[in-house]
Amino acid sequence: MPEPRLIRDYLAVLAAQLPAPIVEELADGLAETYQSYLRQGLTPDLAAGSAVAEFGDPHVIGAEFARVNPARRGARRLLLTGPVVGGCWAAVLITGRAWAWPIPLPARIGFGLALLTVIGLLTAAALGTRYQAAARAGIAGCLGIAAIDTLAITSAMLAIPAVNLVMIGAMAASAARIALSVQALRPILTR
Repeated sequence: MPEPRLIRDYLAVLAAQLPAPIVEELADGLAETYQSYLRQGLTPDLAAGSAVAEFGDPHVIGAEFARVNPARRGARRLLLTGPVVGGCWAAVLITGRAWAWPIPLPARIGFGLALLTVIGLLTAAALGTRYQAAARAGIAGCLGIAAIDTLAITSAMLAIPAVNLVMIGAMAASAARIALSVQALRPILTR
């Protein structure tokens, strides 16, 4: 039996907002609800209308999925760790007299711009109200923060001749945030 136009249109609205696997699950539930109304003796059009009404406004459904998006949760965790990890690295830079390191100015500016971009991506994911846009920003932000932390660890190891407790603490904080990034990516990528 072909799917009624009302249900196709409803699913199209959801498909514009949510990933295909989520829409497929919702489509299955909507089809079961539609079939249930048909078994109760409703006409196909009335059954479709009743099923859609039972499911509710597709924009509200999309907004609720966006609210519980794993990308938002992961981005928020990474943003919360930012000041702590940043403080650790600030201590490394100060105690290691970073102003004397042989790192060219364009590289320093590039690193700062990359950090600002990643913070912007994580903020977009954390505050995003559109599921797919928040997920894309979250993926890019998680990958970016892992790359920045890896670069910070590597740069410090190359630039500072003697490892000290401050550097070990900053590297441990960055390693923990890399692990948090990977942990945050798993549920985003499985959707």
